[in-house]
Amino acid sequence: MKKVLKWSAAAVCLAMMLTIVTGCGKTATESKAKVKIKVCEVTHSVFYAPQYAAINLGFFADEGIDLELTTAEGTDKVMSTVLSNNADIGLAGPEASIYVYNEGKTDSAQIFALVTQRDGSFLVGRQKDPNFTWDKIRNKVVLPGRKGGVPYMTLQYVIRKNGLDPFKDTKLDDSIQYALMGPAFTNGTGDYVTMFEPAASQIEAKGKGYIVASIGKESGEIPYTAYCAKKSYLEKNSDLIARFTRAVYKGQKWVYSHTPEEIAKAMAPSFPDSDVKLLTTVAQRYKDIEAWSPNPVLKPEEFSLLQEVMTQAGELKQKVPYDKLINTSFAEQAIKDVK
Repeated sequence: MKKVLKWSAAAVCLAMMLTIVTGCGKTATESKAKVKIKVCEVTHSVFYAPQYAAINLGFFADEGIDLELTTAEGTDKVMSTVLSNNADIGLAGPEASIYVYNEGKTDSAQIFALVTQRDGSFLVGRQKDPNFTWDKIRNKVVLPGRKGGVPYMTLQYVIRKNGLDPFKDTKLDDSIQYALMGPAFTNGTGDYVTMFEPAASQIEAKGKGYIVASIGKESGEIPYTAYCAKKSYLEKNSDLIARFTRAVYKGQKWVYSHTPEEIAKAMAPSFPDSDVKLLTTVAQRYKDIEAWSPNPVLKPEEFSLLQEVMTQAGELKQKVPYDKLINTSFAEQAIKDVK
């Protein structure tokens, strides 16, 4: 009997020691140091609200992830960062992965989680124009973004949808770097400029330009921004990618079910130079056009439309099979895991 009591006491002591070492109420696994994931985003925009919600509400932390975020200001730059192993994951337009695949790279980037399902840019003019129609850009200079990028190509698609030829009926000036388009416009270059939020609303608040149209509303659903990683990285880090995708999906569900003001407050730490009122306005605009995908699955029909837009723009000579570039396994599992 005494022997049993001694072993019981030893077990209690060991349990107490583990509790002290691993933290009150936590298992040893839960208290391990978080795994760092380097993510390179194409630009810093409210357009990616699900990501910032997941960061600031602790969804990545809950999955044991320490997310290190950098901004590249350009889809091509994001892809270069991922392919050179200076980032683990890229958040950018899927067109970059298509280009890389068509170059024949053996370890190309696969897309595993969709974030936005519409173009998030707005057309900004020099005057308020509540009755704007697309024929008003006829013979005008528009700053469209980088040639070969989805913002540029989607704009062309919308112009064609409205009965104009983007190269004959208007002038698309793509000579200005993406990050400098706003300053160039406010300094007098061009008649219209395409801009993401909150930059578009910030210019409007200063009276230096006015939003006249939503390009995303005009274009319809298209896989606009998604997470990608090298195929080898996905294979070697499947558990980590599964956890990452769960955090993203939690952010998507949260954004989908909350008000613009609540979304603005959740994003505020990621945009210290923007007040909550401005962020609320921006969140409302994106809610209104259903810019954010409700889940991370990129559907075949969406991928098909993207490649059609690229083909019409003259940027895609060979279409890529859906199953060669899109990996939905992590997204589908996240939907099952997150209730």
